[in-house]
Amino acid sequence: MKIMAGVAEEELTLVAAAGLMGVCYRQSKRIWRRYQDDGDSGLVHRLRGQPSARRKPKALRRQVLALCAEERYEGFGPTLMTEHLLKAKLVVDHETLRRWRIATGKHTVRRRRQQHRQWRERKPCFGEMVQLDGSHHDWFEGRGPKCVLMVMVDDATNRMYCRFFAEETTRASYDVLEGWIQKHGLPGSLYVDRDSIYRCEGVASIAEQLAGKEPQTQFGRAMEALGIKLILANSPPAKGRVERMNGTLQDRLVKEMRLAGIRDMESANRFLDGKYLRAFNRKFARAAAQPMDVHRKNTKPLQEVLSWETERVVQGDWTVMCGGKRYQLDPQHEALSLVRRKVIVRTLRNGRVQLVYRGQPLKWRALPEGSVRKPMPVKKARAARNEKPKKMGKTPSQNHPWRRDGVGMGRKYWNGIKAQGRAVRLTVRDSGRPSLRSGLPASRTVSRRNRTKKTKQPGGHSLLSYDGDISKDF
Repeated sequence: MKIMAGVAEEELTLVAAAGLMGVCYRQSKRIWRRYQDDGDSGLVHRLRGQPSARRKPKALRRQVLALCAEERYEGFGPTLMTEHLLKAKLVVDHETLRRWRIATGKHTVRRRRQQHRQWRERKPCFGEMVQLDGSHHDWFEGRGPKCVLMVMVDDATNRMYCRFFAEETTRASYDVLEGWIQKHGLPGSLYVDRDSIYRCEGVASIAEQLAGKEPQTQFGRAMEALGIKLILANSPPAKGRVERMNGTLQDRLVKEMRLAGIRDMESANRFLDGKYLRAFNRKFARAAAQPMDVHRKNTKPLQEVLSWETERVVQGDWTVMCGGKRYQLDPQHEALSLVRRKVIVRTLRNGRVQLVYRGQPLKWRALPEGSVRKPMPVKKARAARNEKPKKMGKTPSQNHPWRRDGVGMGRKYWNGIKAQGRAVRLTVRDSGRPSLRSGLPASRTVSRRNRTKKTKQPGGHSLLSYDGDISKDF
């Protein structure tokens, strides 16, 4: 309009005006003619305010908005809703549907607060790292019991596998991992959160500290046995791939199960194994940066590895106590000398129990509940002094062979001999001579000066050097 005003005041020519407006000279003449006839309103585009030639019919708009208002489609977003409209042969673009719903006040834009995060590049190969997480949500929208969806997502391809369980437990993690292994193989690493299922809060034992190992949970022990590296995330956004997948499933899967009329976990798992997972992965999976699949073939029995193991010490009666139950080992293992040795009590997911010693399975039988171990024999208390001990059998006679040379004479005989020895020692002490341990008097000694080379007599106390009579010394 400013350019046309300059042309009217003869400050610009139409050639210069065409260059400023970016149109050809002939179009500038048309614009100048409309400006002369209608003034400023002649510069407005003729299609402004007119319906588009590509406009959807009003009947289609009313039909689509009526379907969106139904209760079964409550909470559907524009993209998901257009997919279901396509099944009903109603072709509407998701952006068109979003504008229609905004115009009717049925759609609001959610603004989320953004936080700065460090971007991490995807792993290049399929199976190099898999993220695992449990999603707690009202999956049946009140139609059935509350449950948790255990979700596994490959980091390189976004390929997903999931199962419904009553709670997020070690058993649930074992089951969903077994399904992934049977389908694809052993992944290189597993990215999980810091739940107590995956991280042990206890303090390492002295043996673990000396070996440089940290305490492990049952799940961590199983991953070490399978050769899968367990990575613990420091925050939920760190494993954002599986977190975003949980949000997608909470939006799409809930509504799909609503349309299918699913009310329990068994039906939901059959629904997942049917067509849903294949169609979901076909739609959202992407090609890895490198085509190589790094999943490894499993060579170990998963039922034994994905279990619960506890160390127990074998008691003296060859029994093992674990979980309030007692197991009796078979006599054929006597050569292993298992008493006071540690064995592993393994509980499988089907309830079976295995006893293992150094990788070798042991045979056992379960003792009935409430069985009590045989008590250790208790020593009898010593009888009091004033009480006469009971005689055990007949007393040997005086001429019995046991009584020869003091053998088998009893405590009374030897107490008398000791008393005589004490009396002799007291007598020698009163005579002024030093007492001997043997109870005999000191020997007569010769001084060192009076000794000759031919006759040498040792001095001091000696039983061998005494040749006199004891009665004379007394």
